[in-house]
Amino acid sequence: MHSKALAPEYQGALTKMSVNSSLTDVLAEGVRHLKEAERSGSGGEVARCNLAVAEAHRRLGNVAEADLAWKASYRAARSAEDLGAMAWALWSGGTLARQRGELRLAFRLLGLAADMGKRGGDIVARGYSLAGLAETGRIQGDYRTVAALHEQLLAEARARGEARHTVWALEGIAQIHRNTGSLDTALAMFEEAAELAGNADDRRGRAWALRGIADIVSLRDDPERALTLLAEAELTCREMKLSSALAYNHKMRANVLFRARRYEEARAMYEEALAEFRDMTEPRGEALARLGLVKSLARLGRDRDDTAKDLDELRRTLDRIGLLNAREMVDKAYAELGVAPAGDGTGRETGGGTDGESGRR
Repeated sequence: MHSKALAPEYQGALTKMSVNSSLTDVLAEGVRHLKEAERSGSGGEVARCNLAVAEAHRRLGNVAEADLAWKASYRAARSAEDLGAMAWALWSGGTLARQRGELRLAFRLLGLAADMGKRGGDIVARGYSLAGLAETGRIQGDYRTVAALHEQLLAEARARGEARHTVWALEGIAQIHRNTGSLDTALAMFEEAAELAGNADDRRGRAWALRGIADIVSLRDDPERALTLLAEAELTCREMKLSSALAYNHKMRANVLFRARRYEEARAMYEEALAEFRDMTEPRGEALARLGLVKSLARLGRDRDDTAKDLDELRRTLDRIGLLNAREMVDKAYAELGVAPAGDGTGRETGGGTDGESGRR
């Protein structure tokens, strides 16, 4: 049996906030209680309130504010000698670093968070930090390294009946299967995640699972069903103010339209997603949306030399971020579009790529 989904990152005076609470509500409550904690001089409560503020800002796409808040949370936790609170602050900082495309920093902060959670006896903070490490590796495309960790975390979450963490692990493993070509397995796991998230009242987890299902349904030439699933997920993203999830939803909608050869509609949707990613300073999503836009414009008759130059620039960007799987997607795009690298001398054409772009935490 699994419990209802909980949000362990909302702590102290914020424990009343649900996993489904609007992020604007979480932010307002976090700021209000933070002021009270600062007046009372409670370092531990200041740390916990700043954690909620940081996570609300991060998920709303306010990266500068999120950066200030997680660091303030860590300082307060360190002053209070609260190892568990320090671990949560580092987890938040590492998750923000991944969202910003700073993968090396993400690995470092999440590793510190996992160690701090273990030292402080906070098994949930440690579990979330290990999950963050696994997700960072998956996003990078290092499936061989992180697949076993995903399976371990799934088994632990199932054993403890933690619905939200089980949903996360199922979706992560499903994404690996999708990106390595095992579509039947991926679909079954996304569908299990969606059902479990629905039963546990985890609306965010269900929205991400529906996006995964839509991806595979689209690959199997059923664009209308895929668009219907994405429309359902979009309602949740808008109601909960999930800015990043909404941008990735729009990116997937554009993918579906592109696969259906509806290139003009795809172009418009890629442009919308690109603007959303830029607003929240999320370079990984921005690069993926740019790739889709380049491909759409090429299908609409754009100059081949301009297409090649854009692909060259994207390849350099993805190399800098360290997204191995996305780099393969660019290499595949050269062949798909019938263009060659414009002459920067850095590329090679390696064949198949995938859409590996899940990042839900």
